[in-house]
Amino acid sequence: MRKFAVLLSSLVLMGSVVQAQAGCVTGAIVGGIAGHFAHHGLAGAGAGCALGHLASRHRSHHSFLRRY
Repeated sequence: MRKFAVLLSSLVLMGSVVQAQAGCVTGAIVGGIAGHFAHHGLAGAGAGCALGHLASRHRSHHSFLRRY
């Protein structure tokens, strides 16, 4: 339970500080949960962060292109 509280508080702080990493926190949470069930929580969180950030950039780029 203590690890969960530390993880949650660190993710909340990271999310409030860094706006440029949009999608990373959400991806890290989802990837960490999925990785936890495969016994690779940190690897899942890292991969989820990378994929979440990539998906966020992809969505913002295509929404920009649709406007013009």
